[in-house]
Amino acid sequence: MNITPKQYNRMAAEASPKSKSYINIPVAFAVGGLICVLGQIITNTFKNMGFDKDISGIWTSVILVFLSAVLTGTGLYEKLAKHAGAGTLVPITGFANAVVSPALESKTEGFVLGVGAKLFTIAGPVILYGTAAAFVYGIVYYIIS
Repeated sequence: MNITPKQYNRMAAEASPKSKSYINIPVAFAVGGLICVLGQIITNTFKNMGFDKDISGIWTSVILVFLSAVLTGTGLYEKLAKHAGAGTLVPITGFANAVVSPALESKTEGFVLGVGAKLFTIAGPVILYGTAAAFVYGIVYYIIS
């Protein structure tokens, strides 16, 4: 079967489900906002307990990553993402989900070749280039100061 790119695009458009942007965008905005509100509540709670801003932020990050990993492990994050779409991509929770998901999918292959090898499949490049950029930034900062 030989089809042109134009025919392929038309066939793909017909087969694709129609997006309900008028619903999806507000829901994603609301869920992303609620995740951020949860983070702010956690931060404020730690501040009210007497922790300084930096320590409160660190604990907030740890708790959000932990909650995201637990929700991913129990399958609830996927259900939330199914309805909330891009709203679940709030950087810290989405990153934790991206680290945990491939590891869970390959747990039947064992801890070393399964979980260990697949743990950073998606997040690995982010960690690698983030670390490299931080290293370069540190050198530039050192030279300038």
